[in-house]
Amino acid sequence: MNVFLRIFRIKELRTSILFVLGMLVIFRLAAHVPVPGVDPSALTSLFQGNQVLGLLNLFSGGTLENFSIVALGIAPYITASIIFQLLAMIIPSFEEMQKEEAGRRKINQYTRIATVPLAFLQGYGIINLLASQAQGLIVDTGWLTMLLIMTTMTAGTIFLMWLGELISERNIGNGISILIFAGIIAGLPTTFQQVLATFDRSQVFDILLILALVIVTIVAVVIINEAQRNIPIQYARMQQGARSLGGVSSNLPLRVNMGGMIPIIFAVSIILFPPTMAQFFLRAKTEWIVNAAQFTIDIFTNQLFYGLIFFLLVFGFTFFYSGVVFHPDRISENLQKQGGFVPGIRPGRPTAEYLQWVTNRILLLGATYLAVIAVLPIVVQQVTGTAQLVVGGASVIIIVGVVIDLIKQIQAQLSMHEYEH
Repeated sequence: MNVFLRIFRIKELRTSILFVLGMLVIFRLAAHVPVPGVDPSALTSLFQGNQVLGLLNLFSGGTLENFSIVALGIAPYITASIIFQLLAMIIPSFEEMQKEEAGRRKINQYTRIATVPLAFLQGYGIINLLASQAQGLIVDTGWLTMLLIMTTMTAGTIFLMWLGELISERNIGNGISILIFAGIIAGLPTTFQQVLATFDRSQVFDILLILALVIVTIVAVVIINEAQRNIPIQYARMQQGARSLGGVSSNLPLRVNMGGMIPIIFAVSIILFPPTMAQFFLRAKTEWIVNAAQFTIDIFTNQLFYGLIFFLLVFGFTFFYSGVVFHPDRISENLQKQGGFVPGIRPGRPTAEYLQWVTNRILLLGATYLAVIAVLPIVVQQVTGTAQLVVGGASVIIIVGVVIDLIKQIQAQLSMHEYEH
């Protein structure tokens, strides 16, 4: 209670929280405005038990289920972000741009521009994917109606991207993650309602298993997110005039899960791309292209294949994201400039290699944990046959990750305010 009082006594923090809540209200209102030319009632029950559609709905923040104007969510923006982060690892000029504030702003601008054509492409793919699953979804299949729907969905994505950036500017969390978090939370009452509506005594064990899975996932996420390996750092003693500086010990914390829930979000974005793009080729005149497109869609609905690919993507993106945010060479260089060193390790290249070696070891644990939790609900679903577990693991990881990040950001602002006063 004291924490809440402290939060609302600080005008800047109180204003930021109320602003973010206002943005989330606007987001949820937009999530209930249907796209023109679409009959949302045709989507009833379509998302239950379908892995790909379930992930699409999760990633859109729950907006795809009603086919709203923001049905695409921020998936195209995240796809564009992944593309430019990959380019920064391949092209030296992009890597140099990432080191400077002006360069990062320019890359962010490129990402926003690339989001527009990606949103058009993904919009077309999703329209065809849903139209093939739900008869009567599109009232008029003419090209003008399709163009209107794709333009509306693209505008919705740009609107959410703008909302996310406005939220991020308030420094109480990542705006994109908060929007996804809000969509998941908004869908929980409907999930509970479905469970209660179909409940019978024979499902008691299944429900207990679901609750146990959620509790285990929450505990594991909190433990791994907070776990870190402390690398001891010793600073050499330096003499400046009559003063003696340095000679102190410190620690360099290396987190077990450096990416938080970002690898999950990246993996979902990538796993949705092939079946979505395959929709473009279902009406091709060449038979083998049509067959290949249909095969792609069918294989991604296969539980075993889907679970295996999802596991590998989460595992791989955990290492990929750590490579984006953690640079042993730069850390080693900065330590050397400040007169710091790891005891028993020579400064320079040996220190960078040691930091990379330690990072790879702890990331192996972090990546395995994240990937296992992401696919665990799929395994349990096969045992219980409960459709509500389709995206449970990813949902819980994102919810817990966002909550932890929000708490840390608010605590940091509280500490800063107390320090200033």
